Amino acid sequence: MTQLLDGTDERVFTTDEELLRQVLTPYRGKRCEYLTSATVTAQGDPREGGRLTAACTFHIPESCYIDDTGHFNAVEFNICYNQMAYYIMAKMVKESLLDPFSGWTLDQFWARQLADVYITDFKSAFRKAMSGRNFRGEIDIVDVAEWDANDLRDALILMRTRCRFWDEHGGMSTGEVAAAVTNPHAN
Repeated sequence: MTQLLDGTDERVFTTDEELLRQVLTPYRGKRCEYLTSATVTAQGDPREGGRLTAACTFHIPESCYIDDTGHFNAVEFNICYNQMAYYIMAKMVKESLLDPFSGWTLDQFWARQLADVYITDFKSAFRKAMSGRNFRGEIDIVDVAEWDANDLRDALILMRTRCRFWDEHGGMSTGEVAAAVTNPHAN
C-alpha cells in the first residue's frame, strides 16, 4: 500500500491469474478470452472523489464471431468491456475494495456473474480506428449506488463506469456503461 501526498492510501493489485481464469470461465474457449491482464488500483471511494480502476491488456488473435474486419469493432468493444467489468467486480469482492461488494463472497459473485449483471445503458464512440489484435483498455468505477427491493424488482446495485481502449498507433475508442447487479444481501 502506498501513502499518497493527500493522505489517502493507494492499493495496487497486479493480475490475479486464478481470478482472471475464473472470470473468463463462462466464455466459449480461448478464442473468446480477450483479457490477458488487469492491474486494479484503489484509492478511496469513487463516491467520495476516490478512484477505482483497472488497467488492462487484450489480445484478439481472431474474431470469435465474424471474419476479420481489420479493426476493433462494437461487438469486440462490448466483449472486452464485459471482461474488464467482471474482473474488477470480482476483485472488489475478493479484496473488499468497495461497499456493497465488500460484503459478498466470491461464490456469490460467480453465481451472479452472468445471470444477475445487466447492462442498463451502453454508449461507445470510436474516435480513431484501432487494431483489434493487441491493445490496452481501462475501466473506471464512477459511482455505485444501492436500490432497495420493491414489488417489481429485486434489490440492486447500480454501477456507473467509464472505459477506453487504445492501441500503439493512436487508435482510440471510449465508452460509458451503466450496469445493475442483483444484491444478495438486500433480498
